[in-house]
Amino acid sequence: MRTQVTALAAAVAAMTLATLAHAATDKAQPPHKGSGCFASNTWEGWSTTNNGDALLLRINNRDIYRVDLTPGSHVSKGPDRFLINRVRGSNWICSALDLDLALSDHRGFRQPLIATSMRKLTPTEIAAVPKTERP
Repeated sequence: MRTQVTALAAAVAAMTLATLAHAATDKAQPPHKGSGCFASNTWEGWSTTNNGDALLLRINNRDIYRVDLTPGSHVSKGPDRFLINRVRGSNWICSALDLDLALSDHRGFRQPLIATSMRKLTPTEIAAVPKTERP
């Protein structure tokens, strides 16, 4: 009887570990190529548009993503302002819902920012962005 309980416990433990290992590998794998996703650790710089209601994010030193914010955000970039994104769960950013943004200054004041949409700019659109607005 004791052997059966031990064998059952070992089987349950093995199944649990297999399930956790499978879930961990699924979460760590990047989305399929061309999906418009990027890893949060490839984010290299940011800037704002003239009206401050959108952010431009430089990814991998070659791509630029536009993140539209709620109207009236009026974000401005300055030497004492830092853009913060809190990563929750996977570090893959595929839509505006994956962003938890705030603008902070050196005194610790934070302004939450709500992203409403996000898209990768085409090379033509990147060329059209004034150099003063590029990240």
